Amino acid sequence: MIVKSCKNEKNSVTFEVELDAAEFEKHVNAAYLKNRSRIMIPGFRKGKASRSLIESMYGADFFHNDAVDAAAPEAFNFAVEDQKLQPVGRPALTDFNVSAEKTAVLTFRTDVWPEVTLGQYKGLEAEKSPVEVTEEEINEDVERMRKQNARMVTVERAAQMGDTVNIDYAGTKDGVAFEGGSAEGHDLELGSNSFIPGFEEKLVGIKAGEERDLDLTFPEDYHAAELAGAAVVFHVKCNEVKFEELPELDDEFAKDNDFDTLDELKADIRKRHTEQKETAAKNLFTDALVDQAVANMTADIPASMVEERMDGILNEYSQYISSMGMKMEDYLKMTGTTLPAFRETTRATAEKQTRTDVLLSAVADAEDIQVTDEDKQAEYKRMGESYGIDPNDVEKYVNVEELVAELRRRKAMEFITDNGVAVAPKEEKAE
Repeated sequence: MIVKSCKNEKNSVTFEVELDAAEFEKHVNAAYLKNRSRIMIPGFRKGKASRSLIESMYGADFFHNDAVDAAAPEAFNFAVEDQKLQPVGRPALTDFNVSAEKTAVLTFRTDVWPEVTLGQYKGLEAEKSPVEVTEEEINEDVERMRKQNARMVTVERAAQMGDTVNIDYAGTKDGVAFEGGSAEGHDLELGSNSFIPGFEEKLVGIKAGEERDLDLTFPEDYHAAELAGAAVVFHVKCNEVKFEELPELDDEFAKDNDFDTLDELKADIRKRHTEQKETAAKNLFTDALVDQAVANMTADIPASMVEERMDGILNEYSQYISSMGMKMEDYLKMTGTTLPAFRETTRATAEKQTRTDVLLSAVADAEDIQVTDEDKQAEYKRMGESYGIDPNDVEKYVNVEELVAELRRRKAMEFITDNGVAVAPKEEKAE
């Protein structure tokens, strides 16, 4: 094979690849062998007619289309490597011609990675808030842990707000029971606002074994039209009064949660909050720097790159919907949209992601950022742990070339961050 011509127009390239007679003949004969069993020739059983006979009846070019389809991928990849192209989007076979000497010339068109002129990407400034963990945040976490370790204790006293009462109840409207208005052995936390207004408040002071009639009115906007604004009576019997007993906040509580002392427990909570806030602050700082670098860049992004990314986002969302136990078509019906319309909503995101990828790849080239074997092995390990796969097997399931490109972009993002300048938020400057 040889590349006969290669014409560049903006981010699009058109080129011709010539296959000599022997190369093309190989594909033509393969097309004959693949299709002969489906060709009917009078006087012959299917698959028994010779290629020369078929071509004499249907034309010498009868197998050329199939032969070209089979030859195209190899020819395209040969030209990409020969001309050192970076194709993007979906390439197209636009034409082919077979000469009298049986050589074949295939014409391709493809978009290619855009030329990029980098603006400033080092020394950029962005706001970065200082990280602070308050005692209130720590105490909130401690209280959540206490609630998780709480136990319900039965009491003989009258019920108070915050207690849980186990009740039987039956509701009537004009002396007639209504649907959904009765239950037995129901646990109700007073103050939870689980029932209509007034129900829980009127149970304050009730004791186990006591019965009460509650005169109530359903809200005007109640979802069941037949009960909206209706006056009703609930007959309630209290079976049990319970309250949530929280563990004492001491070293014993800490030991029950794998720490020796309460101070150690709180120190661990502070550390986790600090790490989370530092990560969030760094991510916002990085995003702001990268957005500036993208704005400073000059690049004409091929539409095919954006379209390809839109397809990727759509596929990712479809997989997410599937993981939730729903089909994409059902989700679209539920949201009252169509697949083309939903896909279009991803355009802005796809454009931003594409421009960011182009920027980071250009920075990686400009700074000669390399990906080492150690980098790849670390990523295999991370992916293996994330997906429950042996890290040694991860390489079998990934496109290594695409993985390396992604790792270079991550390193470029780290480079921009490391060379960025953090400034205090404007509100803090004003103070």
